[in-house]
Amino acid sequence: MQENLIKKWESLTISNNFLFGKVMSHPGLCQKLLERIFPDMEIDHIEYPELQKSIHVDYDAKGVRLDVYVKDDKNTVYNIEMQAIDTKELPKRARYYQSMIDLQLIDRGIDYQELNQCYVIFICQTDIFNKGRHKYTFRNLCVEDTSTELSDQTCKVFLNAGGTIDDISPKLKAVLDYVAGKLSDDPYVKELDAAVAEAKHNREWRREYMTLEMKYKEKYNEGQKKGLEQGITLTKTVFKLSRDGYTEKEIAAKTNLPVDQVKSILE
Repeated sequence: MQENLIKKWESLTISNNFLFGKVMSHPGLCQKLLERIFPDMEIDHIEYPELQKSIHVDYDAKGVRLDVYVKDDKNTVYNIEMQAIDTKELPKRARYYQSMIDLQLIDRGIDYQELNQCYVIFICQTDIFNKGRHKYTFRNLCVEDTSTELSDQTCKVFLNAGGTIDDISPKLKAVLDYVAGKLSDDPYVKELDAAVAEAKHNREWRREYMTLEMKYKEKYNEGQKKGLEQGITLTKTVFKLSRDGYTEKEIAAKTNLPVDQVKSILE
């Protein structure tokens, strides 16, 4: 298993969220990325990235683990997430991340009127909106008058490495092409590629990655075993209810299974 994990580590690209977070631990690389995403914004410097930041508002709340979390010289907060697959829930996840960041700031004693301007950014391999764009920027606008902005200082940006429309700068396009696996002569992309190669030689990071992967595998196996046990129990319940004279519709109602699935079990 360890040999397979080593091979997996060596084959990682910038599109892997763990490796992306480590590469973005270099403040210069992270700042250059933000400047390409937001070319009209002037960023003098950023605070050293707080990578894989965990946010827990209270003991019982579900925590958030952020890939990259930084602040610039104007105290603007940026959360950057690398997303390799379309999990169909990214817009709601962006909303959740935004709310958790705000709640954490308030929990530290900041008045809501002093909440930081905040950008939640997802770098995606695929086009989750299917419009062909490379960049989708969302702000809260008035439905009746879209020229009127809410001005709550929140913004969500979804970048698409598979875009087909000519809608972004060549500099940002070069970055997204690199995320998609295409190397170019762009100076910043060369810096990123060199940082990826350097990161893979970091034994501490490799050990951390392998440990996380083993934990994920253990949890997956536990889930598979639990799911199998639950499936067996549910099947036994369906057969018992059938023997007791319940109809397929009644069994479906009692087990919360579709009628077709009940029929398939009983066949």
